[in-house]
Amino acid sequence: MMHYSRVVAPAALILGLAACQRHTAPPQMPPQPVKVVTLRTQPVEIHTQLPGRTEAFEIAQVRPQVSGVIMQRLFVEGSDVKAGQQLYQIDPRTYQAAVDVAQGQLLHAQGTEVTARAKLNRYGPLLKAHAISQQEYDDALAAERAAQGDVLSAKGQLERASVDLGYTHMNAPITGRIGRSILTVGALVTVNQTNNVAIVTRLDPIYVDVNLPATELLRFKRELAQGRLTRVGDNAASISITLEDGTTYEHAGRMEFSEVNVDEATATVVVRGVMPNPEHLLLPGMYVHAQLAEGMDPTALLVPQEAVQRNSHGDAQVWVVDADNKASIRPVVTQQAIGTNWLVTDGLKDGERVVVEGVLKIHPGDKVTPVDVSPTAKAG
Repeated sequence: MMHYSRVVAPAALILGLAACQRHTAPPQMPPQPVKVVTLRTQPVEIHTQLPGRTEAFEIAQVRPQVSGVIMQRLFVEGSDVKAGQQLYQIDPRTYQAAVDVAQGQLLHAQGTEVTARAKLNRYGPLLKAHAISQQEYDDALAAERAAQGDVLSAKGQLERASVDLGYTHMNAPITGRIGRSILTVGALVTVNQTNNVAIVTRLDPIYVDVNLPATELLRFKRELAQGRLTRVGDNAASISITLEDGTTYEHAGRMEFSEVNVDEATATVVVRGVMPNPEHLLLPGMYVHAQLAEGMDPTALLVPQEAVQRNSHGDAQVWVVDADNKASIRPVVTQQAIGTNWLVTDGLKDGERVVVEGVLKIHPGDKVTPVDVSPTAKAG
């Protein structure tokens, strides 16, 4: 009997310990609640924003064509001038004298030519009557031709002197706004000098030069040919710009894709836009953001920006909850930001649920409790 009790006691002890372990096992954790957004396709107007600088449509440096002393300045600095308007007056007396001399030489040459022509006309009948020799007639003919040449040369000298006299009136080469005057009255200017006297800039319209990858330019051209881009003329698309202070410029312009060069080092291309500037609000050298309206995407998927994460390689990814409420990571392709959303072009489809809050507490394959929040806001 004593031997039997030694056997039963350890067995009872083992059974008691096993029952205790089953009783103290930790309970299974409930699914982690996460906030999700159900994606729906919607029509969205696509815009592309490009940084750029404003450039003058036309700019001309005013330089003297003749040497002399500036006698008058005939404009107000910072004012608008017209093409051909006189800006400066250079001392014309030397050039007026040259014109007078040239006119006198022309009159002298014309008088000589009249005498030579009259003599040639008289020698014609005399030669037929054998009253003069052939040599005498040839000499008269040569003298008349030489006189004609002297007349032409004198006319050229007079024309050149008149041009130089006209250059004493320094006129505006283009219509635009003139800046400050570099030289003052009494200053000496010389012909072909490298320094300008003033600068005239045409401000209306004005160029907007933007940089974009060459691949984007090819895409823009395809969209323009397909009619997705808004046309405003032959081979042109409508653009708007935002100024440095964040305000939107009230006038719309056109983007032109012709005559562009690709930078071999950066594989980017400079695309030029033309903007109306009637109030002269835009000045050359300003930094702006050009917005190109690409068109309407009827089946766009917008994902809240807080739902999109980046892996170690910089690729975009989102957490997706399937029909069994299991979470998984999905790589996606984002095209651009629209408001507080990303436009996703690949990796997601209509009706799928993406996690916008609670991703730090879940792992791939975990079962979650999805809580629907407001749907993705539509783009304006």
